[in-house]
Amino acid sequence: MHGLRIFILSLFFISMALAFSSKGIIVESPVYLKALIIYWFFSSLYHHLRILSKNGSTSMDYGINYSLSIGLFTGPLGLFIFESIYRFTVYFNKKRTKTADPDEFVHTFYNIGSFVLSNSIAFYLFSFLYPLLEPVPFGFWIVMLILITITSILSDTFLITIFTLLGDIKTKREAIDFIKTRSILDMGKIAFTNGLLLLFLQEEKWEMLISLFFLNYLVSRSFLSKSQMLQNKIERDKFEQMAYTDFLTGVYNRAFMDKKMSELNKTDEHVGIVVADIDKFKRINDSYNHAVGDHAIRHFANTLKSHLSKEDYLFRSGGEEFTIFLRNRNYEQSVLLVEQLRQGIENSSFEAEFKEENISLSYTASFGLFFYKVNEELSIEKAYVYADQMLLRAKELGKNRLSSRNAQSELYGHKDAVLAEV
Repeated sequence: MHGLRIFILSLFFISMALAFSSKGIIVESPVYLKALIIYWFFSSLYHHLRILSKNGSTSMDYGINYSLSIGLFTGPLGLFIFESIYRFTVYFNKKRTKTADPDEFVHTFYNIGSFVLSNSIAFYLFSFLYPLLEPVPFGFWIVMLILITITSILSDTFLITIFTLLGDIKTKREAIDFIKTRSILDMGKIAFTNGLLLLFLQEEKWEMLISLFFLNYLVSRSFLSKSQMLQNKIERDKFEQMAYTDFLTGVYNRAFMDKKMSELNKTDEHVGIVVADIDKFKRINDSYNHAVGDHAIRHFANTLKSHLSKEDYLFRSGGEEFTIFLRNRNYEQSVLLVEQLRQGIENSSFEAEFKEENISLSYTASFGLFFYKVNEELSIEKAYVYADQMLLRAKELGKNRLSSRNAQSELYGHKDAVLAEV
């Protein structure tokens, strides 16, 4: 931490020495004062629109920066004055709103030093490059892109040094990965914006300058609002997924099943409701332990899920009991699929650890299927009860069976269908 403070203060004092050893502010005082007030106001206004990011133990905020244009216009001293006023404005505002980091004061000196130093170097490079490239088509913009690239490299170098001193970056690969996070499109946007601002400053077109600042503010505000809305939606979706997901198996839970029942009740589609559970599951827990039982439940869920399509729904509706809503199938297709599920369970096994040894276990499962067309006379909640009754029937017939009932056939006098494996 001592080395970090030395590095930050070194940046600050080098930038200050560079500023005060320059030729001074290279524009007239009234012009500089006007530019300083406009830049200070809009930069301070924009600061709350910056995106906060955390790298290791250090917080960073990202946003468009206008230091290059005012630095090229006023020289290193004018830039140093602007950065000092702006950065301490941000510091005192953070202290007032109690959003400052514990090391915010030191960070303020880093921001002043790093931006003044990198953009002062850009000032001298501009004085050298622009006369050479001015005759070239779009020479001014080529110079601006070069300067933004150089200042970005310098900024990344300063940050990598800090993260290295903090221990957040330990290898060259981590440093390279950090550099790769910089967006080329963002660099182009910064180059174009600072280029326009510099042109307006040189022509003293204050209305155009303020208009461009307002435009950037509105765009940044809109982008941030959309970004926050998207983030909020992602978080809502994440919490909803957590609320509707069974923690053990990763499939939907009973709460989501109730929600889907309510939705399906409003349709008139054909649905095959399947209720299934592991045969003699208690014996697994009693013979081994609940951890082995959990392995069996996960294996059961994964096997069921592997046979289903995207239109189907799989829920863990009880301890070792699962419910399936089969959709976009007729009765015969539903029976065939559930029979494949039953055989898939019977012919597979799962691995688990018991008493520090790996064991392989197999089991069977029973299934009840009730197939019908959703209608007002028979809710899906009632249909679920019928499917559960079919499961009980399969258990009574000896387990490891499918017992099914087709409500559509009953309309024409057909009997229940029972498939059994002896």
